[in-house]
Amino acid sequence: MSLLYQKHASRPLTLDNRVEPELYRDVFPYTHVSRIEFDDTFLVPRPADPMFITDTTFRDGQQARPPYTVKQIARIYDLLHKLGGKSGLIQASEFFMYSPKDRKAIEVCRSRGYRFPRVTGWIRANMDDLKIAHDMEFDEVGLLTSMSDYHIFLKLGKTREQAMNDYLKVVTKALEWGIVPRCHFEDVTRADIYGFCLPFARKLMELSHEASMPIKIRLCDTMGYGVPFPGAALPRSVQRIVRAFTDEAGVPGAWLEWHGHNDFHKVLVNGVTAWLYGCGGVNGTLMGFGERTGNAPLEALVIDYISLTGNDEAADPTVITEIAQYFEKELDYRIPDNYPFAGKDFNATSAGIHVDGLAKNEEIYNIFDTTKILNRSVPIIINDKAGRAGVAYWINQQFNLPPERQVSKKHPAVGQIHTRIMAAYEEGRNTSFSNKEIKNLVRRFMPELFDSEFDQMKRIAGELASNLVERLARDCQSTADSEALTAQLQHFVRDYSFIQYAYVTDVKGHSTAIAISDPGDQKGYKAFPIGFDYSNREWFLQPMRTGKLHITNVHQSQVTGQLIITVSTVITDANDEIIGVLGADIQLEEIIRRAESLEAEVPNSEEESPYSVKGGKRFLPFTKAFPFWNGYVPHKTKPFSGVRERALLF
Repeated sequence: MSLLYQKHASRPLTLDNRVEPELYRDVFPYTHVSRIEFDDTFLVPRPADPMFITDTTFRDGQQARPPYTVKQIARIYDLLHKLGGKSGLIQASEFFMYSPKDRKAIEVCRSRGYRFPRVTGWIRANMDDLKIAHDMEFDEVGLLTSMSDYHIFLKLGKTREQAMNDYLKVVTKALEWGIVPRCHFEDVTRADIYGFCLPFARKLMELSHEASMPIKIRLCDTMGYGVPFPGAALPRSVQRIVRAFTDEAGVPGAWLEWHGHNDFHKVLVNGVTAWLYGCGGVNGTLMGFGERTGNAPLEALVIDYISLTGNDEAADPTVITEIAQYFEKELDYRIPDNYPFAGKDFNATSAGIHVDGLAKNEEIYNIFDTTKILNRSVPIIINDKAGRAGVAYWINQQFNLPPERQVSKKHPAVGQIHTRIMAAYEEGRNTSFSNKEIKNLVRRFMPELFDSEFDQMKRIAGELASNLVERLARDCQSTADSEALTAQLQHFVRDYSFIQYAYVTDVKGHSTAIAISDPGDQKGYKAFPIGFDYSNREWFLQPMRTGKLHITNVHQSQVTGQLIITVSTVITDANDEIIGVLGADIQLEEIIRRAESLEAEVPNSEEESPYSVKGGKRFLPFTKAFPFWNGYVPHKTKPFSGVRERALLF
């Protein structure tokens, strides 16, 4: 049995349609640091039931970084589902819907078929935007409804009554179209709670009752002014705002969300405070990305949720490490080493633990079993107490070496590194070594652990070429006759002259279409006419065996004498049955020269190709295809996908 709580206003909730804006100059003097007022009104915590998380990584999170590509959005959405979507802890994720890329990302994420996170939209509160949401068949959409007089008077140039009426028109139409409105109460911590926010919220609840549909409210601490302190006054008190909406405006806690910003370093504690005082949802972003100082880190909300509820099954925290690795390797984002739960050294200590005693002393210095909970072993900080065993442990852990490649403290290079470390302390050093310093020593004495520039060149070439070849292979699915297929390949090698030779075979290995980029090479390729049997070539055999992309090692072309890699993949029909193999010989030197420009051109695998063919002709010109190519930049140290082998093709 639960207690009966007040569900009616302690005072009349009537709109105060002021002539002049209420800017709370005593609290927000602007030329001074903002003030925190107290009125000694204390509230008892009343945690929301249920508590949940919503995500804005693809909306607010994209306003603080270069836009994600469709491929990146799809992968991050998968990770959100894996982290907390399976249980419904992460209930929803919101998306922009204005650009072709936005709409494609929504389509791709919807196609995943996940129950959670639900795909929801975000729009401005006007009819034109709402029609976009309706046309895209959204069942829930966020509406930007500014609350403070800073926005209503100074930005919109309206009165409170005008703003409320405009908002209500859009909400009413959304309900008429069967769309659940989620009103984003922008800048609520500078707004007149009783003179505007609660009267508007009460109107929304009346509309909700009439339509028999929920109307959700997101409380947006847009400038980060919210404070969690007991006894703090409105409009800055988080708990007072939440309880005013639940107890006086009658908004169910399950329809409320808190959205904060970190301008005053309180974004996480404010979100958790909202939970504790009855707000069902807290909105966040992965790694805290968000406008200006960012939003509540979603991964931290997951940990706090588990801490508050004891429900270890609600999320899989090991995915936090997977997300961190993706952000660093695929998005080139440098996570600070000491960033909680995700930084490389967040659970490291410089207390001088000798690695041989690490196992039995781990709990003394570690917040919890990070190996079990986050899939993150405890790193060791190298100082004069680390010993050779510490150096070996650091190398194995930092480079994530598999058991068969791990080094021991007896390795000669480990001894050389340790000698250098101890020499520094003998000369008067009294601080621990940074990861960068140790890495430089490892690079000097164990260069085999690092890629050479040539290795990096091969990887760049492989990544760039793989995306192009995979896309062309998808387009080949709809091209049946060899004449159209040849035309398609010719367009391809003409636009990418570093592809010296492109070819398609049937399932028996006989070529059915070929294209040569340089007419001067025609003579050399006469030995390989249409119908030539490639069935014994590794670039043909591997894709036929695995159905996957295959990349050879660098080898020399017998026709051109150039160093090339061969990228090949299967062509399938509508039923995913293999109907052939596509191969392309890529000149290494030439693709590296064009790497910088290609990084902005490489298409997302989820997007429409500029090489689709209708009636044997390319229907989307190459120059018009670039708007669909969202600047995927392959990471310079990402390993090859597929199998690598050394083979001379010609």
